[in-house]
Amino acid sequence: MELSTYLTLARDAEAEIEVKRSRFLCTLRRVEDETAARAVVEGLRREHWDARHHCSAMRIRSDAVERSSDDGEPAGTAGAPMLEVLRGHAGEGVSDVVAVVTRWFGGTLLGAGGLVRAYSDAVTSAADAAEVVRYRRVDVV
Repeated sequence: MELSTYLTLARDAEAEIEVKRSRFLCTLRRVEDETAARAVVEGLRREHWDARHHCSAMRIRSDAVERSSDDGEPAGTAGAPMLEVLRGHAGEGVSDVVAVVTRWFGGTLLGAGGLVRAYSDAVTSAADAAEVVRYRRVDVV
């Protein structure tokens, strides 16, 4: 009897893009719960201490959680677009995943539209690199 089926990451991934000299490094990690997702965000914040922003989005099935953070970027320009990529990736979205986009400011303001595109593109690039797998949980009797 099949209990659940959903898409998740086949492997962790990173992708980096540059927009007007700003660097956007997206780190995607598979996680089991919100505590693990928050630990990933804090670990990357410590590792990349010289970056200006560490925006994040997470989708966790076990905790029924979808969260995002703009981490100082204008409201709605980073975390929400990142979460939308996770919700729509591969046609049905991926779960049990945290995305963190670390941004090093390049000196040129990108505007709201530019930020939305940059954060979305960074997550899309990393998600494409990670590939997805269908997770099926079954009861064996």
